[in-house]
Amino acid sequence: MAKESMKAREVKRAKLVAKFADKRAKLIAEGNYDGLQAIPKNASPVRLHNRCKLTGRPKGYMRQFGISRIQFREMASNGLIPGVKKASW
Repeated sequence: MAKESMKAREVKRAKLVAKFADKRAKLIAEGNYDGLQAIPKNASPVRLHNRCKLTGRPKGYMRQFGISRIQFREMASNGLIPGVKKASW
């Protein structure tokens, strides 16, 4: 499990990115790079990092499901993910 502060930091960054998205787009279209410098660093979408919704694990993230590979395997084995079953051939 990731620390709660790390999860909260990512949520805070996501809110900042959403808040400044329109302003960033306008400044970039105008070529006003001095204006971009005034926007907070964490408002840049590049600074976001995908984390597991359940555990906060930053690595082994599966975009399609929004969870880490470990949680995916456990949930799939327990039948909690619709349409996913263990492969056998």
